[in-house]
Amino acid sequence: QVQVLESGGGLVQAGGSLRLSCTASGLSLHVYTMGWFRQAPGKERERVSAISWSGTVTPYYADSVKGRFTISRDNINNSLYLQMNSLKPEDTAMYYCAIHRYPHDGSWAEEDFGYWGQGTQVTVSS
Repeated sequence: QVQVLESGGGLVQAGGSLRLSCTASGLSLHVYTMGWFRQAPGKERERVSAISWSGTVTPYYADSVKGRFTISRDNINNSLYLQMNSLKPEDTAMYYCAIHRYPHDGSWAEEDFGYWGQGTQVTVSS
């Protein structure tokens, strides 16, 4: 059974930084595309960033986070990270780590991500 676990959320002032981490058991992440999604109260879930399994494709970033967030992966430790800098109040949301349904597939489409964590809350105060 696959289990996905996020950590690293918290309360931070605007302009601050947080680093989210994601680990998974039951999968060897090095062959899976992975991503971070977020959902704010009253809003739809949105894709924040994604990184391909191959490492040869430029990671995806939502326009709202480009230049501020950096996604990375550590295949040896079976982990995914999201470094978030220059945080803004509008970044406040529950952040979810997601893993692709199938190995060796580079699609960014949300419906192609089949394994999800429970989420970690990020709150940015103004």
